Amino acid sequence: MSHTAHDTDPTQPAPGDDHAFFGQPRGLMTLSGLEVWERFSFLGMQAILVLYFADTVAHGGLDMEPGTAASVSAAYGTLVYLVSVAGGWLADRILGSYRAVLYGGILIACGHYAMAVPTATMTWVGLGLISAGTGLLKPNVATMVGKLYRTDDERRDAGFALYYMGINIGAFLGPLITGWLGDHASWHWGFSAAAFGMTLGLIQYVLGRRHLAGRKHSAEFPLAPEAKRTVVWRIVLGVVVVAVVATVLALVGWLTMDRFVDVLTVISVIAPVVYFVVMFRSPQVTPEERGRLRPYVVLFLASVVFNFILFQAYSTMMLLASTNARTEIFGFHFPASWYASALGAFEVALAPVVAAVWAKMGPRQPHASNKIAIGVILGGLSFLLMVLPTSGHADDSYKMAAWWIVGSYLLLGLGDILLETSGMSATTKLAPKAFASQTMALWFLSLALANGIQAQIVKLYGEVSNPAYFGVNGAIAVVAGVAVIAAAPWLKRTMHPVH
Repeated sequence: MSHTAHDTDPTQPAPGDDHAFFGQPRGLMTLSGLEVWERFSFLGMQAILVLYFADTVAHGGLDMEPGTAASVSAAYGTLVYLVSVAGGWLADRILGSYRAVLYGGILIACGHYAMAVPTATMTWVGLGLISAGTGLLKPNVATMVGKLYRTDDERRDAGFALYYMGINIGAFLGPLITGWLGDHASWHWGFSAAAFGMTLGLIQYVLGRRHLAGRKHSAEFPLAPEAKRTVVWRIVLGVVVVAVVATVLALVGWLTMDRFVDVLTVISVIAPVVYFVVMFRSPQVTPEERGRLRPYVVLFLASVVFNFILFQAYSTMMLLASTNARTEIFGFHFPASWYASALGAFEVALAPVVAAVWAKMGPRQPHASNKIAIGVILGGLSFLLMVLPTSGHADDSYKMAAWWIVGSYLLLGLGDILLETSGMSATTKLAPKAFASQTMALWFLSLALANGIQAQIVKLYGEVSNPAYFGVNGAIAVVAGVAVIAAAPWLKRTMHPVH
């Protein structure tokens, strides 16, 4: 571990842990292992979710129109990442990172078990539990990775790349298992596999807790006992009130699915704006920290653009694969949802290469802003590539070769590694001390905004031609990436200590 006072602080791992995992702190293995199973469950479920929504009732689905199915799936993603703000705040002020991640994992597992029950009601209950659990887990586990390193530790980006490789092992395996079960048994058997995976992740997280920095700490900036009790009661009351009001509005016919999606999109726009304003004006943020938040806004917007493309790998790209792509390679037939595993496979293969390159280059590696910009451009190119196989057809009965989607996912996977690892690493460096976990949550709010925008744009899928849909969205992403490169001189000056 790269922190000091190992011998006097019982909450710190042993000094021998510092290089025990491929030259990285051993705690990275525990957190990466958790993410393997969390992503196995989350993305394994997400790979089949839009297909489950769009499938007929006779085949166990919910019989939604393709555009609606993609929009609802995106809205679920919006809710997942919106809740991450509360998760970061709860970790900072009440629970501490270790307990926030633990409780979040338990909620996620319960949500997947609920979705295994073959009723529409339990599907929505399960998605609600998973949203709450992921909001607790995601911002705080990434923050715990950051705590394994000093701010100036050059292994930091390489460590995040290895951590991200763990994420994508789960992203690769999850759709293989859930997709096969969804295709050969039922969608709810696929959801059951996701539940089992999250349970395994919780077990290894608890067993490896002794290698985690600050695992016995409560909140880093705790509320006073009386204030904590008041906040807890207000949270419980607020959840109950929202649930009751939503139920009443749904029963009287006002809160339709379309309106719920629209409300989430509006919140996804307002929330990051409010959060940035609060941090810029907070007296707990020093002038130096405030100066580092300005370039972070650019990184935030770059993340929104890229993830708007990335998340469609599990919505519009899944729908396209199920209707217009061949589901066989060299004579081997596979479920359409297996295409999602290609994305994870490329990231598993490329993440250690990227980590090795950054470690070898050391201080000569590209600035974090340029890594992020290249990632955004690659995301845009992945969509522009889809213009070619979807063009020039008289109707929608064509079947493109599998390699087109695989090639698109190759570009998207490399872009994801460059952007997410550099973005998460830069976030932990640029975060004001008083908002550590919450600033990580702000990064995930960029994912909420990406999903919120996606929830509206994907409604056009099937309404406009596929070449126009993929071409326009891809071109916008490429232009955004070029703009970040153009801003590189200013970003390099203002992002210290990020290199």
